[in-house]
Amino acid sequence: MLTIGTLAKKTGTKVQTIRYYEQIGLLPEPGRSSGGQRRYGDAELDRLSFVRHARQLGFSLEAIRELLDLSDHPDKSCAEADAIARRQLKQVEQRIARLEALQTELKRMVHECSGGHTADCRVLEVLRDHSECLTNHEEIGG
Repeated sequence: MLTIGTLAKKTGTKVQTIRYYEQIGLLPEPGRSSGGQRRYGDAELDRLSFVRHARQLGFSLEAIRELLDLSDHPDKSCAEADAIARRQLKQVEQRIARLEALQTELKRMVHECSGGHTADCRVLEVLRDHSECLTNHEEIGG
């Protein structure tokens, strides 16, 4: 059995985060020692590792809850898990498109800046007037 501190170290998760996951039901309420200390087994370690990895991949807590439910019911169709992963992929692709548009704008602003006085600064001009941008990065991936 593991203490919460050991579980935190093994998974790279903060103790406060583990308690939060318990509070919102992503992790079950742990067993307790006779002294009232939380105790975790391999099942909790695996579940927390699952949650941590899903968070690293950008899944929302609600999506993780859905994935855990699917994982807890191995007889269910994998199509639901696939749909959740596809939604996450679409969101990531939208963020990448937005970041690429932002990168393009920032590179252009920096490249066009002559390094003179702020009165003639291209960076400040573009920031002042959105119509100077080449892309409508407000709408990309939003």
